[in-house]
Amino acid sequence: MPSPGRNGKRVQTDNQTKKRLKTAEGLLLFWTLFIGLGAVAGASGMLLDPSGKAMGMDGMLPYFQKLPFADVLFRNLFFSGIALLCVNGIPNLIAATLLILRRKAGVFLGGLFGFTLMLWICIQFYMFPLNFMSTIYFIFGLCQLLTAYAAYGFARQTEFSVRREDYPNIGTDKEKLVVFFSRRGYCKKLAYREADRTGAEVTEIMTGEKISGMFGFLWCGRFGMHRRGMPIAPICADFSHYAHVTLVTPIWVFAISSPMREFLRRAEGQIHHYDLVVCHFSNFRYLGAKREAEALLHAPAASFRSVRCRFGQFKEPQRKQKLP
Repeated sequence: MPSPGRNGKRVQTDNQTKKRLKTAEGLLLFWTLFIGLGAVAGASGMLLDPSGKAMGMDGMLPYFQKLPFADVLFRNLFFSGIALLCVNGIPNLIAATLLILRRKAGVFLGGLFGFTLMLWICIQFYMFPLNFMSTIYFIFGLCQLLTAYAAYGFARQTEFSVRREDYPNIGTDKEKLVVFFSRRGYCKKLAYREADRTGAEVTEIMTGEKISGMFGFLWCGRFGMHRRGMPIAPICADFSHYAHVTLVTPIWVFAISSPMREFLRRAEGQIHHYDLVVCHFSNFRYLGAKREAEALLHAPAASFRSVRCRFGQFKEPQRKQKLP
């Protein structure tokens, strides 16, 4: 039986992801321009007046004596200006240009140069006494790195889509069924892959609760922490008609997602031969999810798969195993 659609909510979720991506890229562009232009300005001052007197930096020269080849390279601020320009100035402006041109490399380089700035400041921590300027720029570098990481994640999510027409074998075997819940679409792709492989029909568990966006993530976490079921829409399926059912669920707070938990409670005594597939971000297998499903259905799982998903890329830490 085809799954009832949730296209409206899915489109809304995709639009939210695109908005978050645009925001993250805008913030990353700010950091690359802010740090890059600041580094160019500072380097220009050092090169125009290597003594550092014009910028009030001449008092810093004695601290440079801690570095190797200080008697050659750090007799004034000329070499430091070149290093600042080449390490933090020009690279960040290149990253900013790539971001403006909407090149994928801009996000990667933006994060890399944020990390580079943090390393640069670590050298300053070694050279200078603890000071506000070095500390705040270390935080700036960290913010740039984290912003790039967020932008990369959102970019991968916008590239991740599931189209029914890409799985032509779904529904060819009327004795098999795949039941899934998916908040972000990852479990949906797993479910469609499994249904296409076996020819099973597909049914999606839907809820009226707020599950999209950051607020939805926190709201789902509330249900997950308390191991509560989440209200779901009725599923009009006669499970006695199916010889085999595959259950696909994300992991919430180290356990089965709340909508799937509620579904299992309603399906108690109706599903006897089933596989369980869990999807998560970490490298754990989450065998507790298998035990919970078996307890709710009062039937052992025929097989159990634990699939790690990071930025839309699936990996199974261990192969599918038959359970006693």
